[in-house]
Amino acid sequence: MSGASGVLVIAGPTASGKTGLAIDLARKFDAEIVNADSRQIYRGMPVGTASPTPQQFAAAPHHLFGFLDPAERYSAARYSADAVAAIAQIHARGKRAIVVGGTGFYVRALSGAVELAPQYDEAVRERLVREARLHDAEFLHAWLGVRDRARAAAIHPQDSYRVLRALEVALAPHSGGREGRITSLRSAGIPFLKIFLTVDENVLRERIARRTDAMLQAGFVEEAERIGEDAISATAVGYPQALAYARGWITLGELRELLMRATRRYAKRQTTWFRSEPETVQALPADAERLARESLQWVEA
Repeated sequence: MSGASGVLVIAGPTASGKTGLAIDLARKFDAEIVNADSRQIYRGMPVGTASPTPQQFAAAPHHLFGFLDPAERYSAARYSADAVAAIAQIHARGKRAIVVGGTGFYVRALSGAVELAPQYDEAVRERLVREARLHDAEFLHAWLGVRDRARAAAIHPQDSYRVLRALEVALAPHSGGREGRITSLRSAGIPFLKIFLTVDENVLRERIARRTDAMLQAGFVEEAERIGEDAISATAVGYPQALAYARGWITLGELRELLMRATRRYAKRQTTWFRSEPETVQALPADAERLARESLQWVEA
């Protein structure tokens, strides 16, 4: 099997069942799974990022999960290059590839729907470091909104790392706000199908509530304390709230409500992003297999 077998990209809001669906399809189509979640790339954060369980990891080969130190920076450009390399290796083994995750900009970069620069602009970065010392997160997010409204709408105002990275891209003098071309599925000549899972809002709310309770029972607060507030990855949804509880600033009941609220808001931002994502098919989870057969000509192994 060659790259012509294509790549199935499964995106969707958090708690939409992406992981389980990807594993089911991987077993049916003899495929391997490539991560497209910007927080599941980090080591030591399986609870808060809802990373696949050990049993799920064992059910199909997985790539780009838990390989990065929580203190290390990672860009969409690096992700795209790493993901394309992983997919090429999967195809070389005669397997199919399924990309799964809810980080919209990772999916957009991988598919080639946006241009990226592999290098940081150090002068712009130094300027933004100074600005971050002088201004709060809301100011920086508003600044991003002026330069790139679409990117700002997809990033939480308190996610300072992603806001600063987006500003770095928007302000880079060599690109005029756009980043230079790197490897993507399109530039590599690999066909793909992008689907975004649609789930009833009430069902999603219930799943988020169940996931929140499971996270708290599984030691999420302890995980957040171990990661610490200074790690790049500590801006992930839920970690600031967990640290607030660990410091005695909020009660357990308040933590639970804040986690559910933050997760629901994140799911809403993901849905907003993918509504405008180029070449994306909105689909029920039950339709994913049929779409893979029809669009990619996949057949059972």
